[in-house]
Amino acid sequence: MSNKQLCFIALLPPPEVQAEANAIKAHFAEAYESFHAQKSPPHITLKAPFKWPIEQLPNLKTTLEEFSQNQSAVPVTLSGFGAFPPRVIYVHLEKTPDLLAMEKALLSNLEDKLGLVDRVAQSRSFVPHMTVAFRDLSKSNFRKAWAIYQEKRFDYQFTVNELTLLLHNGKFWEVGETFRFGKL
Repeated sequence: MSNKQLCFIALLPPPEVQAEANAIKAHFAEAYESFHAQKSPPHITLKAPFKWPIEQLPNLKTTLEEFSQNQSAVPVTLSGFGAFPPRVIYVHLEKTPDLLAMEKALLSNLEDKLGLVDRVAQSRSFVPHMTVAFRDLSKSNFRKAWAIYQEKRFDYQFTVNELTLLLHNGKFWEVGETFRFGKL
């Protein structure tokens, strides 16, 4: 039994967008044998999965609560699909200054307050996205699916007004806690 909890921090779209994205994930599972994306709710990752000591979860939650109090709602625009060839297909998000600033501020805050550093995130640019087919998508199924999805539309605009801590229960990701933004 590990004394660490697998966590990640994300923005979740509203229920109607989640339902639409979940339907696409189900289609990928059925038509393209890509099931892994179904193990988490549709989300925009701000802090990639990390292991955190279980006894320190209250500190993590307090830090996220304090961070969220100083955040404003973030407008999000989804427009079509994108890919990380040769295996990942996602819903494309417009890379807005607000979204980039929030991700940067969150990572900086986690490093300053908790010593939580993500060297991988520091070494590459943030590409906000919502995964619908994960790395379990075969290369041949990726090519088949991408030929269709690169032309498909998926257009939504919404505002996110809370940060979400997701926790892994050993089988899939579930919402651990949400932290409402204070500057609404």
